Amino acid sequence: MAELIEKVFKNGEFFLIAGPCVIENPEHTYRVARKLKELCERHGLLYVLKSSYDKANRSSIDSFRGPGLQEGLRILASIKRDLRIPVTTDVHGVSEVEKAAEVVDIIQIPAFLCRQTDLLVAAGETGKAVNVKKGQFMAPWDMRNVVEKIASTGNENIMLTERGSVFGYNNLVVDFRSLVIMKEFGVPVVFDATHSVQLPGGKGKCSGGRREYVWPLTKAALAVGVNGIFMEVHENPDRALCDGPNSMPLHAMDEVIEELKKLSLMDWGGINIS
Repeated sequence: MAELIEKVFKNGEFFLIAGPCVIENPEHTYRVARKLKELCERHGLLYVLKSSYDKANRSSIDSFRGPGLQEGLRILASIKRDLRIPVTTDVHGVSEVEKAAEVVDIIQIPAFLCRQTDLLVAAGETGKAVNVKKGQFMAPWDMRNVVEKIASTGNENIMLTERGSVFGYNNLVVDFRSLVIMKEFGVPVVFDATHSVQLPGGKGKCSGGRREYVWPLTKAALAVGVNGIFMEVHENPDRALCDGPNSMPLHAMDEVIEELKKLSLMDWGGINIS
């Protein structure tokens, strides 16, 4: 944890948060995490595993949600220990925060819950880093209040993640101005490249997605100057139990991570128009 804080929040090192959307089973999650760790080490990129123990906001009552809090955290703890990598997962209520904090290095607040004051404060009080997904309904400048809620606990290890904004029914669009605006709050800003191409509820009882737009939007976010990239990754996205249409295939991640590293080192510069 201390090493992660040093690299991300003090040194500004570029990082990748990635993994299966949900823990489908321990073996699949482990294989994906192991491969992503291997690729990130090969290309010199800081890696954080993300996978959810419970997807509490699925479209349908019939949707797969995950193994649950206790079993999910056990799986994440095992992978963290065996692979020696930092992990993150999302929490959905104050009652989950303390238990999650025993395992994860970054507590993630889901987009739909980003205004929940009690949840934000509880996450901040753990002392763990907190990553808040910007709500699809939130203006970027309103995320300053989110940062202040967490900072009120004395916790300054806060990051914000852009994941697209509602644009009509079953559609999201990315306003890249939000990345610039949120960076003005003095916290690391992450671009969630896979959720940003999601079509929420677009298939009736589940969400759709446009995977072909993940990489173009990722490049645009890097040009704007984000601190990290978030991607959902699966061995076979078309058979994934959650968010398959917008997940990246594991076999493509070698090239993706190599390019991420190259682009993160580029000096995109700027123009003084004042």
